[in-house]
Amino acid sequence: MSGNNDATKHTESTIPLYLAFMRAVIQRVSKASVTIDGNVYSQIGVGLLVLVGIEDSDTTNDIEWLSGKIVNLRVFNDDNGIMNVSVIDNNGEILIVSQFTLHASTKKGNRPSYIRASKPDFAIPMYEKMIVQVSKDLGRPIKTGVFAADMKVDLCNDGPVTIIIDTKNKE
Repeated sequence: MSGNNDATKHTESTIPLYLAFMRAVIQRVSKASVTIDGNVYSQIGVGLLVLVGIEDSDTTNDIEWLSGKIVNLRVFNDDNGIMNVSVIDNNGEILIVSQFTLHASTKKGNRPSYIRASKPDFAIPMYEKMIVQVSKDLGRPIKTGVFAADMKVDLCNDGPVTIIIDTKNKE
């Protein structure tokens, strides 16, 4: 049988939308900060550092689901040393940083491609909606980085505990 099987062969530019997703890397931290141009822009104590990558197929539903997952993740220790406490329960803080490199593709060559990451005209409003939603779900303001800024992110990963979540697989 000759010819291309379009159902199984995709290039980066033809990736089906159902394979696209909002991605978050969530790290339990004892402290974290974002520095821009040598000045500390924001910082938190005990809580979660969340790196977020946005794609064009992401929706408000993705934001709502991911936000609920972030604030309710039971990744902090209870009195018995078991991870059974959420950032809401322990009155922790959240620092969200936009990071388009979470959608890097390294399939071809050694230089990552970021073609799947949203451009600023779509990503900035989605990032801002994510900030509002997480603040709402947490019940208090959160800290952030600055979209597209050259940031130095400093953290002390507690555990270490690092969770990767994507909105399409819901895992």
